[in-house]
Amino acid sequence: MMTLAAIQMGSMPTEYAVGWFTLTLINAGLAQGKGRSGLAWWLVSLFLGPLATLVIVLLDPVKPQGATLEPGSSRAHGTQP
Repeated sequence: MMTLAAIQMGSMPTEYAVGWFTLTLINAGLAQGKGRSGLAWWLVSLFLGPLATLVIVLLDPVKPQGATLEPGSSRAHGTQP
């Protein structure tokens, strides 16, 4: 059993947990950047950690339904007609 003093001194299990939790937040941000649910991927990341990061990075971004922008259209460049 770990004592409170060992936890406060930054023992390895505590550092590991902080790093794992930080990774879950990073994964949620990555998922949202690709148009996916940040909350869902945060929960997945709690269990899969770095494997979830790999899956998020390899997945293609979600395309909005009904959005077919041509490369030369004004909306593709962020301007309104």
